[in-house]
This record gives sequence, structure tokens and C-alpha cells, in this order.
Amino acid sequence: MNEFDNKAKEWDADPAKVERARVVADAIRAGVPLGPDLAALEYGCGTGLLSFALHPYLARITLADSSTGMLAILTEKIADASISNMTPIRLDLTTDPLPTGRYGLIYTLMTLHHVPEYAQLLAAFHALLEPGGYLCIADLDKEEAANYHGEGFHGHHGFDRNELHRKLEEAGFVKIGFSTVYEMVRETADGKKFFPLFLMVAQAG
Repeated sequence: MNEFDNKAKEWDADPAKVERARVVADAIRAGVPLGPDLAALEYGCGTGLLSFALHPYLARITLADSSTGMLAILTEKIADASISNMTPIRLDLTTDPLPTGRYGLIYTLMTLHHVPEYAQLLAAFHALLEPGGYLCIADLDKEEAANYHGEGFHGHHGFDRNELHRKLEEAGFVKIGFSTVYEMVRETADGKKFFPLFLMVAQAG
């Protein structure tokens, strides 16, 4: 079972996750020219909090995740809200073939740090974007210690922006920019800690 399957039912009950998605959606709207002709892909969509905040400004959104539990909750939410331009799919770009569709925008929120070999994922994003299409990645800045997820976590403890910039260039992205858009708070063994969240916006070259 995917580790997120068990978290799906309670995911939207955390007001911090709801606020984080709203803030990141506002930052994407400020940094990317959205419009009624733009098709988007959210990768690692979870219960779709970010896409629910963005769907009024886009033509259609494909919401991809590897967690069947998250996708089940998302499917219910889309039906309950009678939203017609959001389509959930199960997809893991580290193991599955690339979808046939192409997009003008791809965005992720707190997903990349869960992917050990993320250069492969960046290459997949570039292949799925139309020329000049936008990639938006919202994720953690590099931590000095393993505080956010703890020592047993097997992904990345945040990202060094310069290193991620280089990886994006190697994948074919241009006009790469970073901004700090949110700050998360967690209680750790060493007390309350603050974790900055960046938004990276780039275009497919």
C-alpha cells in the first residue's frame, strides 16, 4: 500500500495544508499567464487542493498521483463539486510510460522531495510540456538537519536552489526563477521549526 493511502481521508482536515495550497495557487497565478485555452497537469496531486484553487483559470487539468487512496478521495470531491475540467489518473512517471498528451503547464506541490532520482522526473516533465510551456515546482529549501520528515525518510531533505537550477537546465528548461512563497511550521524534538517553501517557475526550451 502506498504510504499516502492511509493519510488520504484526513488530508483536507489540516488547515495548514489548505492554506499552503491556496498560497501556492496565488503565486502560480501571479507568475504564469493562465487562461481558458491552457491545459495543465498536476503531478503528485493528492486530494487536489492545489488544482481546486486553480481550475477556474484553466481549460482542463489532468491530476496525477500514484496513491489510489488519494485518487479515490479526489474523484469523490470532483463529483461532489460537479467540476467538469478536472480528470484524475493514476500515474508514476518514474516507472510508467509517458502519457500521450502534452501540456502548457505542469505543477507540483511538495512532491519532488519524495523522488530519489528526480532528474528523471524533470526530463519527463520537459517531454510532456509544449515548447515554451511552464513548469512550477513548490517544495522545501534544503534543511541543515533532517527535521521535516525525520531521519528515516528516504527522499530529499529539501533542495539547494542552485543545484536544482542546474538540474533543470540539464533537462532543457530556461528562464528559471525561484521565490519564497510560504513557511511551514512543525514541532520537532528540538522545538518548533520553520521550513521555507519555494516556488520555482521555468519554461521548456
